[in-house]
Amino acid sequence: MAGHSKWANIKHRKARQDAKRGKVFTKIIREITVAAKGGPDPADNPRLRLALDKANSENMPKDTITRAIQKGSGTGETGDIEEITFEGYGPGGIAIYIETVTDNRNRTVAEVRHAFSKFGGNLGTDGSVSYLFNKIGIIHLNKEFSEEEIMDFVIEYEADDFIEEDEFYEIVTSPSSLHAIVDKMKENNIDSINAELTLRPETTVLIDEEMSEKVIKLMNHMDDLDDVQEVHTNAEFPANFEMQE
Repeated sequence: MAGHSKWANIKHRKARQDAKRGKVFTKIIREITVAAKGGPDPADNPRLRLALDKANSENMPKDTITRAIQKGSGTGETGDIEEITFEGYGPGGIAIYIETVTDNRNRTVAEVRHAFSKFGGNLGTDGSVSYLFNKIGIIHLNKEFSEEEIMDFVIEYEADDFIEEDEFYEIVTSPSSLHAIVDKMKENNIDSINAELTLRPETTVLIDEEMSEKVIKLMNHMDDLDDVQEVHTNAEFPANFEMQE
């Protein structure tokens, strides 16, 4: 869990920086568009409901949200938006799994391939690393709530795990339970920073500080690509490792 904890904290700080630069809007708009393919009504589309929660937490304009829903559901401007996953290996042979949403497959393939090459990795074939990861639900919470009240909630609604990170709490759920738990939290006036379905490795590979620098540079570069939604790894970073700015 140490490896995930380190990457979770790095992503959390990076998300705040991306929000200041407006970069987060691009990723959320694409997520809304893809989610809306399952229907434009969030009451009947849990994935869209989560995407809208993200959009509202970032104060995205309502007109922007509406256009994204219309585009994805086919009720407005249309376009070929698709989800593509990439699998590969980073420095030291650690696994990298990338989720993208794109309107230009050739551009996305070229950018991801270039990023792997630039930072000492290799793009792999479908299935080469995906078997190492499991899908889970995660809920991130501000630390304005006490650990005790969050733990009571975790136990009451049978979440899988509770983790205290540096700047937030994380609740881990099964994919099937995520939406129900988020809805119950809202009923109890407990607002999340973020709730989503994501991937977590079954086992991790411990790497040293020098390799950690290289791996995180690769992952940060991937995450900065407009078409990339999520980047996952099975690398476990040293507990005392701090990424150099």
